[in-house]
Amino acid sequence: MIRSNPSKSSSNPVTLVPESRRMSFIPDLFGPKDFFVGEQLLYSLMDQLSPDDYGGGLWEFYERNGVPLFMAPTGRVTYRLSWHGNGFEGEVSAEVAGIIATLFALSHLSFSSPTQAITDSYCRLFDYAAEHTEAPVIFRAID
Repeated sequence: MIRSNPSKSSSNPVTLVPESRRMSFIPDLFGPKDFFVGEQLLYSLMDQLSPDDYGGGLWEFYERNGVPLFMAPTGRVTYRLSWHGNGFEGEVSAEVAGIIATLFALSHLSFSSPTQAITDSYCRLFDYAAEHTEAPVIFRAID
């Protein structure tokens, strides 16, 4: 398994969620009402974003100050992404691929299930992405 090394782009870095708290991460990220749909949507979006490089597998979970932030695939060091909706194409780290896919999933869910949990998770991750060292590529991908 490849371990991502989340960007230490701020004085408040993200950390890997310990195994003992993985079960509560996804319900906390997507909210108790949407966690199952959110998880499946995230995997599906990653499959669409990276059809040549992503084929399922394990994901790592990242948090900031004990609050869920994003998920990242572990199968490769980098992923080639493309998105038909905006013409984005690029190769990014597993961490950045996870940030992009998680932002896409949260955005999609915000239209079908506009809950406070989804809004809060999206805003947290968007703010983190804005201070990330690879912010320009993240925002090109989600534009």
